Amino acid sequence: MPARTGRPPKISRADIVAAAHRVIEEDGVEGLTMRRLAREVGSTAMALYHHVRDKEELLLLLLDDYAAGMPRPQTLPEEPREQVIAVATAMRETLSGCPWIVDVLRADDLLSVGALWYPEKIIDAAVRAGLTTEEAVDAYRVIWHYTAGVIVGRAAARRRRAEGGTTYRERVFAELDAEEFPRLAELGRRWEELTAKDTYDKGLRALVAGLMPEENRWP
Repeated sequence: MPARTGRPPKISRADIVAAAHRVIEEDGVEGLTMRRLAREVGSTAMALYHHVRDKEELLLLLLDDYAAGMPRPQTLPEEPREQVIAVATAMRETLSGCPWIVDVLRADDLLSVGALWYPEKIIDAAVRAGLTTEEAVDAYRVIWHYTAGVIVGRAAARRRRAEGGTTYRERVFAELDAEEFPRLAELGRRWEELTAKDTYDKGLRALVAGLMPEENRWP
C-alpha cells in the first residue's frame, strides 16, 4: 500500500482534546504523548504543535474541558458545615467519573480556573463557621486530600475486581496467624467485603466535625 502523501488532515483543538481523552482512557496519563496523540488523530506531532505548545498545555486544555462540564449543586445549605459537606460530596461525585484528573492535580500545580468554585465555597463556609482564613485553607486541603485518596483508592479497587481472580490481599487475610493478628484473622475473608463499603460520607462528616468544632458556632 503506498504511503500517504500530501498535507495531513486539518485538525482543531476540539479534535485534539477529544483524542487526548481517548488516549488517556486506553493508556492512562503516562501514555499521553504528542506522538501517540498524533497517531490517534491521524496527523503528525509537528501539526499538533500548531495548536498546543506541549503536554502541560494539553493537560490544561483537558482540565478546562472537563471543568466546563462539571455540574454544581443548584442550591447549597446555609449552615457552613453542611455546605462544606455538600460541596465536597459534589466534588467527589464529579471527579470520580475521571480519576486520572485527580492524579494530575495531585502530582503537579496544574489546575483549571473553572474548578476553583469548589475550594472557594469550602473555604468561604469554613470562615463563616469561625475559622481564620489560614485555618480554612488547611481545612480545605485536608478535605481535598481525603477526597482524592478515596477516589483513587476506589478506582484502583474497581480495576482489581474487573481483573477477576483472588487478590494477594485476600490470600494474605485468609492465612493470617490467629495468635499474632487475632482481630484481623477473625475477619478473614470478610476484609475485602468490609473495606469495599463506601464510607466517604461518614469520614467526611468526622473530618468536618474535627476541623470545624461546634464551639465555633455559626451565628
